[in-house]
Amino acid sequence: MEADGAASAAAGGDRAAAAPVGTPLSGRRASDYAQLARRVRAAGLLARRRGYYGARLGLLVGLWGAGWVAFALLGTSWWELAVAGWLAVVFAQIGFLGHDAGHQAVFTTRRANDLLGLVLANLMIGLSYDWWVDKHNRHHAHPNQVGSDPDITGAGVAFTPAQVAARHGLGRWIARHQAGLFFPMLLLEGLNLHISGIVALLGERRNLRSPAWWRESVLLTVHVGGYLAAVFLVLPPGHAVAFVAVHQGLLGVYLGCAFAPSHKGMPLVQPGEELDFLRRQVLTSRNIRGGPWLELTMGGLNYQIEHHLFPRMPSPTLRRAAPLVRAFCASRGLTYHESTLGGSRTQVMRYLRDVGRGRWHDPLGGR
Repeated sequence: MEADGAASAAAGGDRAAAAPVGTPLSGRRASDYAQLARRVRAAGLLARRRGYYGARLGLLVGLWGAGWVAFALLGTSWWELAVAGWLAVVFAQIGFLGHDAGHQAVFTTRRANDLLGLVLANLMIGLSYDWWVDKHNRHHAHPNQVGSDPDITGAGVAFTPAQVAARHGLGRWIARHQAGLFFPMLLLEGLNLHISGIVALLGERRNLRSPAWWRESVLLTVHVGGYLAAVFLVLPPGHAVAFVAVHQGLLGVYLGCAFAPSHKGMPLVQPGEELDFLRRQVLTSRNIRGGPWLELTMGGLNYQIEHHLFPRMPSPTLRRAAPLVRAFCASRGLTYHESTLGGSRTQVMRYLRDVGRGRWHDPLGGR
């Protein structure tokens, strides 16, 4: 057991992590991650998976194209809403592949990964790749750290009682009822991602001489223009609005349900608290058990602990890394948190309810 009394590892179940933070980093702690990384490399778990990603890319491009062909053939039929649901799933899966490209997990060179990411994100699903990569990398550097993780700023969902107290009027009411409103709010997450990327690009107009800015802007413009033109030229206005609402709403719910179980309800790291890399990533992340279908549905991100420890590891390899990481955490007396999908949903809803009511206490440190 570590000198600071870290809690015993829990390889399964739905228990929350309970290891204190804020203690000075020892030499042994500083070397723990290096030891784990050597074992992972020796096992060949960081090798590229070109065949897998080639097949996955080809399948997704085919499914994306099939969706738009079906859209064109159906015309004004209300069956277009089924196509909207189909494309929501395909867009999310393309987003997962773009996520891997953003982590440099697909190819060996940054140029190839970024090119793939730009095509997948900007052109195929209308999401700013550079904006998302910057935001997501900051999340990985400071997961669940108050004031540093952009995913817990409290702009929509409140993550601490202090964020609830800082709101007024409607914002305070939403925060207090955020557990019940969580899934309805996710209906807006797809549009939020699109709009946030566009706003970020417009805010970077000082980079007009940058080829990267123009690549992003042109590809995103082609997607948005083509998407809106196709929907409003093929469908009557009422049908078109319904198509966009179903497509973007289901996309937001899908993405939210895939990412919410990973960190929500896990310990928060306060400003100034010291955690070495291994503990920062493990204690703030939650894995979701569920087998191959869940792994497919979540793009491999149900292995969130392994992903945060080795973000460049190809997503299909994460499952092979899990037993090694779990055993290493056990040897260091470090909690390895896993849950079922249903169990994680219960934890997340309880967390959102308790924060909204001002009753939540961070399990790391007794605050």
